[in-house]
Amino acid sequence: MVGYVVNRLLAAIPTLLGVAIITFLLMRAVPGDVVTSLVGLEANVNPERMAELRRLFGLDLPLHVQFGQWLGAVLQGDFGSSLRTGREVAQDLALRFPVTLQLTLMGLLTALLIAVPLGVLAAIRRGGFVDYFASFFAILGLSVPGFFLALLLILLFALALGWLPPAGFVPLAENPVQNFRHMVLPALSLGLILAGAVTRILRSSMLEVLSRDYIRTARAKGLSERVVIFRHALRNALIPVVTVIGIQFGSLLGGAVIIEQVFSLPGVGRFALEGINLRDYPVVQGTVLFVATAAVLVNLLVDLLYSLIDPRIRYE
Repeated sequence: MVGYVVNRLLAAIPTLLGVAIITFLLMRAVPGDVVTSLVGLEANVNPERMAELRRLFGLDLPLHVQFGQWLGAVLQGDFGSSLRTGREVAQDLALRFPVTLQLTLMGLLTALLIAVPLGVLAAIRRGGFVDYFASFFAILGLSVPGFFLALLLILLFALALGWLPPAGFVPLAENPVQNFRHMVLPALSLGLILAGAVTRILRSSMLEVLSRDYIRTARAKGLSERVVIFRHALRNALIPVVTVIGIQFGSLLGGAVIIEQVFSLPGVGRFALEGINLRDYPVVQGTVLFVATAAVLVNLLVDLLYSLIDPRIRYE
């Protein structure tokens, strides 16, 4: 097990290096830079002053030198400082990551609470009303854009009913109740979309497992249908679901930017978007590398969970 983990971590190094290189080059390919953003396109600033600012930020150096300096600092645990605020990127990530993590976990929990019962019932009652409803819900969840669903939820629960706040954020340590109220709608926006995919996959996996010989044997032994479904069938059907959840968890960490923007949440995704808009290279590069590292670790954790779900799986 330890050898497998070490090998996976070593194999992730080229992936993270590739992510760092691509992010670095893509940011430099975007027209303009942080100096242009600072002075404005119409500002009356002479070229000498702009060249001086670029030298101050190190933007006058060759690209390979800029990348080498940044990568060397990252290897020492320094993600650099924002070119606009001067704050350390790692410090801002430490403040914003708990918000994104809470949003992601609440979204996943919402998805599982909806998808697991619906997927199991759809498989048990194949061809019935629940099955057709689950298929419709899955297609709807895969088709509706996240920002559109978020706006609908705001219109219904915040503006029409007035049950929940439409936007904003309150830290969990400051007021847990208000924090929960502010996070419900964002979590629903993420969870309902993810629930569609999980429902579809769990239904298909359950149908396959229910046709296996050991399920027929369990029923022949006189075990109750509840024991057969939840102890034998569901456990084996969860492996593809865990795979999807692991992939989605990694993508949600960085892909929740739209939801964070709609609900004005100070998370990692919104932090990266602000960095892109302002051409703040260290912010974007540090955030993308941080999210990529988190995704690699989550996928590794998912692989390790396979052995807990299915004892036949062993890693050497």
